[in-house]
Amino acid sequence: MLGGSGWTQEASDAVAGWCERIGLPVSLSFRRKDILKNDHPCYVGDLGLGCNPKLIARAKGADLIIAVGARLGENPTQGYTLFEREGLADRLIHIHPGPEELGRVWPTLLSAAADNSLAALALSEIDPGRTWHDEAAIGHGDYQAFSTPVPVTGAVNMSECMAHLNDAVPPDAVVTNGAGNFAAWLHRFYRHKACRTQLAPTSGAMGYGFPAAIGAKAVHPDREVICIAGDGDFMMLAQELATAVQHGLNIITVVVDNGTYGTIRMHQEGHYPGRVIATDLKNPDFVKYAEAFGAFGVRCERTEDSPRP
Repeated sequence: MLGGSGWTQEASDAVAGWCERIGLPVSLSFRRKDILKNDHPCYVGDLGLGCNPKLIARAKGADLIIAVGARLGENPTQGYTLFEREGLADRLIHIHPGPEELGRVWPTLLSAAADNSLAALALSEIDPGRTWHDEAAIGHGDYQAFSTPVPVTGAVNMSECMAHLNDAVPPDAVVTNGAGNFAAWLHRFYRHKACRTQLAPTSGAMGYGFPAAIGAKAVHPDREVICIAGDGDFMMLAQELATAVQHGLNIITVVVDNGTYGTIRMHQEGHYPGRVIATDLKNPDFVKYAEAFGAFGVRCERTEDSPRP
């Protein structure tokens, strides 16, 4: 299980080659889907929100888990339900650059404070004396099935939109998002093709994705940058559209407009039925909003309305 920040391309390539040689199933932590190419034959999915139930079962049943860089906090451990403390000390190896994270929640068989990339390079030199190619093939097949578009009842199928994004953008395109249920479509159905192509808040910060996209485009003007945002998420820092237009930073922003703070409303309805409070939104006309700044805007009310290259 790989997570955390500071990964170099060399380390990503090394751990990818190691896993492929020995057939070791590898998962990625919450919003760290770009550490390993998602088409890697050993990639079995990410342990984030809306996780594949088969991946959860695989993690629960694993006889050894090597976690490099992942904090093993609430989201990747599915609300601290992925593991049980009893017996975990016989099957968890935890490597993290912050020593305060080691043993803070979970007992370990072995723990080490180390740089993520240096630890990955060292691991890649280990020969365990056996392989797990069949397990990796099953896990990767489960991931591919889970990330294949699904039917929906609405007029806009976001799973198909994300699948189209897979085909439409180059491998080095940077994809950003803020916080909200809308991001589950991106995380589940978009397949990252290169290291350092994802910018997303592990802290749950709304409004992160749009300014992150502006920053990424400023640093990499020759790369495509796409922001996937919810309506409430986008409106947290929508005024930064002025910055993007002023500096000619031509990012693509997809605003998923459902007129509500969807995640908050979900929890309200789940925990306090009949007490939905202050989650409905009065949004601007987002096309006119974009045009007011001199940007291009288009409204898509059906899946087939999505712009095509």
